[in-house]
Amino acid sequence: MWGNQVEFKALLGKTLTAVEYDEIAKDQILFRCDDGKVFKMYHGQDCCESVYIDDVAGDFADLIGEPLLIAEESTSDTNPEGVKAPKYQDSFTWTFYKLATAKGYVDIRWYGESNGYYSESVDLEEVTE
Repeated sequence: MWGNQVEFKALLGKTLTAVEYDEIAKDQILFRCDDGKVFKMYHGQDCCESVYIDDVAGDFADLIGEPLLIAEESTSDTNPEGVKAPKYQDSFTWTFYKLATAKGYVDIRWYGESNGYYSESVDLEEVTE
């Protein structure tokens, strides 16, 4: 697969036919759309960083078969309430994604940490299979 970087709001108005998420690896999510487009949310890991999906709230099934009414991204450099900071936390970024249809919503929370010299961001690509 290869693709072009897009902004997260590119999903707005899309109708998903499938969401593929490996709850063990926690390193990417594929969004398959009814127009044949596929979007991959991931982070290309480098040597001195760790970026992964920390939590998914909601049911991906609520996103299938209805147009996405919300596709929002936000970031924070503050630990969310109730999340205990690791012993060593030099540089970190929380990235939050909210997706919603008329059936329900899903919040995806990514956590990225590094020594401060590497990216902690999440990428979204439109991919060709």
